[in-house]
Amino acid sequence: MDGLTTEQILDAGLDDWRKLAQALHARYLTGDFAAGVRFVTAVGDAAEAMNHHPDVTLTYPHVDLKLMSHDAGALTQRDLDLAHRISEIAREQGVEAAPHAVAEIELALDTADVAAVGPFWAALLTGSAEALHGSDVVDPKGRVPLLWFQDTDAHRTPRQRFHLDVWVPHDIAEERIAAAVAAGGQVVDNDNAPSFVVLADPDGNRACVCTCLDR
Repeated sequence: MDGLTTEQILDAGLDDWRKLAQALHARYLTGDFAAGVRFVTAVGDAAEAMNHHPDVTLTYPHVDLKLMSHDAGALTQRDLDLAHRISEIAREQGVEAAPHAVAEIELALDTADVAAVGPFWAALLTGSAEALHGSDVVDPKGRVPLLWFQDTDAHRTPRQRFHLDVWVPHDIAEERIAAAVAAGGQVVDNDNAPSFVVLADPDGNRACVCTCLDR
């Protein structure tokens, strides 16, 4: 199936869900473990019927879900259909969605030579140098965040090479940035907003607040 654009996803009426880096994410406030099990069981039945399966994390107070068509390497209509069905199940069971609670962390490393450093980080993070795919280290077992290599010119002067990409729902990005600034940070680059805004802490360490918009 063809991959969907961000605009198509935002226009799909998925009130419970937010697109972060690549996938759709949702959190449902089940309140206790038994309610979570009932909800996950119903979601599992729906996923089997639709032959499309989300990643599910069940904890005592909530259930987190992630949807992406891995065979297409993108979000497709299958993901939208299953997301709508999961939202219906939540309403049927009286389970509240918390779309602003979702977030995702990616690591970024500046380098002028991915071929030299990439296999090391792939082996260190996942146990296999083969986990390097292009400019990304992707853990097939989902244990560590994605690490991507940002191309940079070679340089001899030491500088910060790692930074965090903090993916948040597009409709709370400004609130998150304001909170970080109020806590002592500063905006150092907003030329690419709303796609991403670069922040720095009082020591100059940088991070990006990222959204799905304008991508």
